[in-house]
Amino acid sequence: MTPTIVPGSQPTSPSRRHHRGPLLAVLAVLSTMLVACAERPQGLPEEPPAEPAPLRLSILHCGELVLADPAPFNITTEEAGRLDMVVPCYLIEHPDGTLLWDLGLPFGVQTGEYKMQGAELRLERTVEEQLAERGLTPADIDYVAMSHLHFDHCGQANAFAGSHHLIQRAEHSAGFGEDGAAVAFFERQHYEALADSETTLLDGRHDVFGDGRVVIHPAPGHTPGHQVLFVDLEETGPVVLSGDLYHFAANRELQRAPVFNFDQEQTIASMQAVEQLLADTGAELWIQHDAGQAEERRWFPDSYR
Repeated sequence: MTPTIVPGSQPTSPSRRHHRGPLLAVLAVLSTMLVACAERPQGLPEEPPAEPAPLRLSILHCGELVLADPAPFNITTEEAGRLDMVVPCYLIEHPDGTLLWDLGLPFGVQTGEYKMQGAELRLERTVEEQLAERGLTPADIDYVAMSHLHFDHCGQANAFAGSHHLIQRAEHSAGFGEDGAAVAFFERQHYEALADSETTLLDGRHDVFGDGRVVIHPAPGHTPGHQVLFVDLEETGPVVLSGDLYHFAANRELQRAPVFNFDQEQTIASMQAVEQLLADTGAELWIQHDAGQAEERRWFPDSYR
């Protein structure tokens, strides 16, 4: 039988047809190898998985207080060791956003319009002025979270009404409710603008950026919704920013809460919970107001990583 010949081709003998299958298989393998070589140059090592970008934490100068008497903090002058207190704020720069923790003394301290009985207040530079040195404005701050709404932690909050506010539900209810502010010694004029801010009401622990490196933990007692901040720094190691869980090192050593705290029993329970957090994570506790610790810190424009 005469084979059918397609124009432009040659007839194929039975012998050639027998060897064609293996040949095509070899060509397919070679083609796959050539494609793989084209995608990744020979001799280059496999790329390692991407490492998370480092955090940066900067301590801003947000004021000073000098007490006449530490008795309201439930310690003696001898136990306190010194009567000056620092007022820091913290700028946390994460690959996925920026967070300001605490917002310092009120603007009126600079002009002399705001005073406090029993303490001398000082404020040399505002948060905005310091942020400007890093090329930032309030519009660049994605989140603000205050340990609580006392005047020395929220004094400049109104300048950051455009940021997303992270606050415990109990603190928000006290701070923005009709009667709560007076009960907790809040002065609403310092944070009034945040009433219209985008807000997340927290009911406990909150992982700010979702990777476990910046986490808010509830620590009620000083105020109804007091909170502390865990920050896991790559080079420095993990730290916990205390808010007003403790004011002096002596408060921690003696486990004594200030007499003006909202709830004494809650405070002691929160002290114990945070001490457990420190033990579980190996974190260092930064007592925010402690002037002795402050002298050991690197302040803005320096930073911790």
